[in-house]
Amino acid sequence: MSLVIRPAIAEDTATIVAFVLALAKYEKLENEAKASEADVVRDLFGAEPKVFCEIAEWEGKPVGFALWFYTYSTFQGRHGIWLEDLYVDPELRGKGIGKALLTDLARRCVTERLGRFEWWVLDWNEPSIEFYKSQGGVMQDEWTKVRVEGDALLRLGAA
Repeated sequence: MSLVIRPAIAEDTATIVAFVLALAKYEKLENEAKASEADVVRDLFGAEPKVFCEIAEWEGKPVGFALWFYTYSTFQGRHGIWLEDLYVDPELRGKGIGKALLTDLARRCVTERLGRFEWWVLDWNEPSIEFYKSQGGVMQDEWTKVRVEGDALLRLGAA
């Protein structure tokens, strides 16, 4: 077994977009996946990146990724990490790659003295829910996600 977790570089852009599309397909959200290579280059590899990515390589080949950014908890008075996307190629699941990506980010939280490591999981995605629970994840069912986008966002922003 040869598993390496490393920071993404600009040359990984096409791979990152392919992983995003594969994740969207798995989550039955293909119609929502609109990010382009130009978007990834701008936001991950521009002058002041606000989002970051780790690539999992199995025997030298990219097989998964974790895309994340820093958050802030006013209650804790500390930053945290929000895991936006985690994906591992289906044929390599069960080999510890997803756990290695989570461990890498959890280690960053500990090293940087961050207060939280959080992410969403779709309520129908039982395999992922069970995996996250096995890693110490606690479901936060008392919170409801709120989203404003499209025309509603334009109206709110114009108010």
